[in-house]
Amino acid sequence: MNKKRIIAGFLACLMGTAALTSCNKKSGSESSDSVVEPAPINVEGLEEPAVAQSGDAYLAIVDGRWWIQYWGKDEEDGLMLAYGAENASITGDGDYTVKITTDTKGFRYKTTGSVYGSYTPSGCSFAAIIVKDGTTKFPNMSIVINSIKVNGKEIPLKTKNYTSSDDGVEMRANIYNEWISTPPMDAHSPEGSVAGSSDYSSVIIDRSAFDEGWTDVEVSFTVTDTGLS
Repeated sequence: MNKKRIIAGFLACLMGTAALTSCNKKSGSESSDSVVEPAPINVEGLEEPAVAQSGDAYLAIVDGRWWIQYWGKDEEDGLMLAYGAENASITGDGDYTVKITTDTKGFRYKTTGSVYGSYTPSGCSFAAIIVKDGTTKFPNMSIVINSIKVNGKEIPLKTKNYTSSDDGVEMRANIYNEWISTPPMDAHSPEGSVAGSSDYSSVIIDRSAFDEGWTDVEVSFTVTDTGLS
């Protein structure tokens, strides 16, 4: 009698376990059918970063947090805005335009972790037109900034920019660089040396134009005395 009860109990336990397992499998199946997982994002399919080559002009820019940046390269400190940057190859005297934008999959992925995310930089810690190897390739070149647009709206220029080099290799025209009080010894314009002149500045804009957030920045400029026909 005791053996029969033990066997019956054992069989009941097995049946209960089978029923529970069956229940769990059904529940999991229903759950997976009702939840649609998003397709994985192929980050290899992001836009190609824009990397400035020798003789290319680009818009170097840094937001107010020193987080969002572009320095003409695709390394980590310049990658976010590299995806939508439009650089300009200097092929002679004339007018050129450079741009950056946040409207790219690459920017959204790098700032939010998702190509569907949203992030708007604000503020400005630094901005300049820089020509890679410009001083060595075009030692007498001058850059004159004609217009700056933030989010499609032209902002006023407070004074005139000058052309100079920090390292004897690049050529630059500062737009916003508060670390320079007066034009350096190599500062020049199409008219000649402007070293120490109060008519020229490394800060030619009011940076408050960037404080409300920006998605697109475009700078048009003219270069002279490149030595190219």
